[in-house]
Amino acid sequence: MRHRKTTPKLSRTKDARTRMLRNLVTSLVIEERVTTSLARAKAARSLAERVITKGKRDTVHSRRQVACMVYGSDAVKKVFNDLGPRFNQRPGGYTRILKLGHRSGDAAEAVILELVDAPAVEKK
Repeated sequence: MRHRKTTPKLSRTKDARTRMLRNLVTSLVIEERVTTSLARAKAARSLAERVITKGKRDTVHSRRQVACMVYGSDAVKKVFNDLGPRFNQRPGGYTRILKLGHRSGDAAEAVILELVDAPAVEKK
């Protein structure tokens, strides 16, 4: 049964949604801050948390699992060389969502998805 197994569809097919979330998580890992919509940020947050949690244990198996979740070897190296040791003592909650207001193009709620220890953003 599928009880309580809801996933945000984001008006995309499964393949397109998977590619979009992998792109978002890869950009978050490399840049440590991404501006996107609220729905996308909430969907990408859980995947990003799993990637960083796997980065805490540097094994071949966890490297291969992270390589399936992000694009590029640079992102995989950053997860295991930088983010894993940085969040080693933290039990979870590696990301935060900061609301920016509505986008001018489509009035969607714009947010910043960033890592917790990234420097704060000042609103204009």
